[in-house]
Amino acid sequence: MTRPPFTLGPATIAPGSRRTVDLPVSVLSDHTPVTMSVQVIHGRRDGPTLFVSAAVHGDEVIGVEIARRLLRAPQLDSLRGTLMVVPIVNTFGFLNNSRYMPDRRDLNRVFPGSPTGSLAARLAHLFMTEIVARADFGIDLHSAALHRINMPQIRVSASNDTTLERAEAFGAPIVVRAKLRDGSLRQAARAIGCDILLYEAGEALRFDEMSARVGASGILRVMHHMGMIGTKGLPKRRAAPIQASSSAWTRAPAGGLLRCFKEVGEGVETGTLLAIVTDPFGETEAEVLAPNPGIILGRAMMPVVNEGDAVYHIAATPVDPAVRLQRLAADLEADPMFDEDEIL
Repeated sequence: MTRPPFTLGPATIAPGSRRTVDLPVSVLSDHTPVTMSVQVIHGRRDGPTLFVSAAVHGDEVIGVEIARRLLRAPQLDSLRGTLMVVPIVNTFGFLNNSRYMPDRRDLNRVFPGSPTGSLAARLAHLFMTEIVARADFGIDLHSAALHRINMPQIRVSASNDTTLERAEAFGAPIVVRAKLRDGSLRQAARAIGCDILLYEAGEALRFDEMSARVGASGILRVMHHMGMIGTKGLPKRRAAPIQASSSAWTRAPAGGLLRCFKEVGEGVETGTLLAIVTDPFGETEAEVLAPNPGIILGRAMMPVVNEGDAVYHIAATPVDPAVRLQRLAADLEADPMFDEDEIL
């Protein structure tokens, strides 16, 4: 029995084909049209519908690279179901190297949006109605905010065991149970029955190979778990991800110059010296200490801080991360999907 075509906006995608669809978003003040571009791969055989999105925050470019790599994966040639990939949701922020929309709104705080609201609300509404409402599941790609860095991680607030299984199947070093935030894409999607995995890795406005490899490989593993692709050429993981039920930021006790001694992915004990904040004359020093044992998920990259600035993000877990990260590094080195000398 022939599978019916997939319709998105004005386009009709036949089974066994792919097509890039430009969904109109707005027209700039100089009459330049703005669209949200979606590549749809509609498999010949029945299966679930998955969306993958990136650059909801316009400066989080690592997700765009992951989306590019995903779309080149040979496994998609025998896809079951339908894959929708949106490499750049927030075109406005992407073109301006900015996290925000032109009206300074955070797009990830206005979902589900409104067809008659602000520019951000209208874009959110378009994404919800054209992408999320058509999907069974989603993976949203993010990085740290400007002047911060995150280790590769999955954040999930699952409504069922299947979503938790997919979070583990992704294969990131750590899975963090994170609460839903008001106005977030995850919250709005959950409300209409579409769970989302949120992948966090790397820095704003930067590429890095580990974040890209973990992200692209992880999406393919989730697709296999969903029955959308087979195992041929699929990178495997020998170590299960570390589970963390909570995380918190440790903040600067004073303003000054920040000297960091620990990096993302390192394990810490209660009282471990993370960093020192000094005044410009070197006359005073304030220590930044780990409040609990855990793994450093992220940290500030700027050497200048104000009192109260978030400095280190620590996931509470008693697991020694050294062995886990060594296994991750070995897995990545053995990963055959991408060339070692691929230029980013």
